[in-house]
Amino acid sequence: MKFKAGFLRFKVSENVRMALKALRENKVRSLLTVIGVVMGVTTLLSVSAIMVGLEQDMRGLLDNFGADTLFVYKFTPGIHLSRPTAEERARKPLNYDDAMALRDLCPAVKWVSVEIFPQQRGVIHAARYQGKEISGVNHSGAVPSYEQVNNLSLAKGRFFSQAEDEHRADVVVIGADVADTFFANEDPLGKNILVDSVPYEVIGVEEKRKGQFFKNQSADRVATVPYHSYEKHHPGNVNDNFIAVTPYPGMKAEAEDEIREVLRRRRKVAYSKPDTFGISSTDEIATQFHQIMGMTAVVTFVLSSIGLMIGGVGVMNIMLMSVTERTREIGVRKAIGARRRDIIGQFLAEAITLTGAGGVIGVIISFTISLLVNLFLPSMPSSVPLWAVVTGVVVSMSVGLFFGMYPAVKAARLDPVEALRYE
Repeated sequence: MKFKAGFLRFKVSENVRMALKALRENKVRSLLTVIGVVMGVTTLLSVSAIMVGLEQDMRGLLDNFGADTLFVYKFTPGIHLSRPTAEERARKPLNYDDAMALRDLCPAVKWVSVEIFPQQRGVIHAARYQGKEISGVNHSGAVPSYEQVNNLSLAKGRFFSQAEDEHRADVVVIGADVADTFFANEDPLGKNILVDSVPYEVIGVEEKRKGQFFKNQSADRVATVPYHSYEKHHPGNVNDNFIAVTPYPGMKAEAEDEIREVLRRRRKVAYSKPDTFGISSTDEIATQFHQIMGMTAVVTFVLSSIGLMIGGVGVMNIMLMSVTERTREIGVRKAIGARRRDIIGQFLAEAITLTGAGGVIGVIISFTISLLVNLFLPSMPSSVPLWAVVTGVVVSMSVGLFFGMYPAVKAARLDPVEALRYE
């Protein structure tokens, strides 16, 4: 048994060596043959890398909230592939009193946070400190419970208090990017910065947040001030309010029903009419994301399959050409005792090695693309998973096995006498 196993390994290695020799002798032809396989594997791995990165990014973003956290907005919060309808765009914004009503009238609700920001799109906020400026700051006003609802972690200082909000104190909690830019070599606490030309005292610095890609700007380029302080300095703006609610454990469904009842009553929605606001949760947003990723995976699979199919047809054609070119060689091998399975094994080894090499090239290109994406687009995470690498190489070799079978069988069926007489 040991002898047979050793002999089998020798035959396989010998076939692989012969296959690699054939590849070296026909480098250009071999590369052109497997370009479809390379494209298919590259597409599969590159998209998989971005999908895995986005999955990690989305998970990091949603980890900032609890699994049961509810989001309330005039549109349904979440991932949308189409623009809001005319009816949705005409809805009036939620307001501070709506949030306070939810806090006071919903027994299943533990925490309510409301955040105010400009409704107009294209508003660019800027922060300045001693000649340094950051444009595109995510500037908003929030209530003190924003810290609890968002599971906010502070690297330095503290969040503002209820008294500071009620007295419209000019204090600000800044993100990690703002702190690194303005206060690289000094303590930011107690310093005054200008946000939209308004001076604020820095009382806290957030830790770096997760989920960079799914923010309009960097999640760490923030300047959050008390809700009523924001209102004081932006009285003429048409503002939007985004409400986040943390229910008591195990009471998510009850909290959602209570929120819907309170808001429908406050917004005077008729019994027969649909809601004029949207409610979503972290779980629902994650489900939407996974559905979109699932559709992307199907499209990627189809595109990869087309590339692999083209590569497989190319491999079959080149192997049929190889059978014709090596007819006399096959005849000699069969004349000196080679069996059909030996000939089949030789040609299948060549086909599998050819497509396997294409798969390896595709893996190398995919890692290069992933590296470039991380280098030039750090907000779009990319990570090539091991399972995708293994799948890509195995599938590419399977293509060689499938499309190489017909040429291999054709070679094995050649009559040795006729093959030796072939010119």
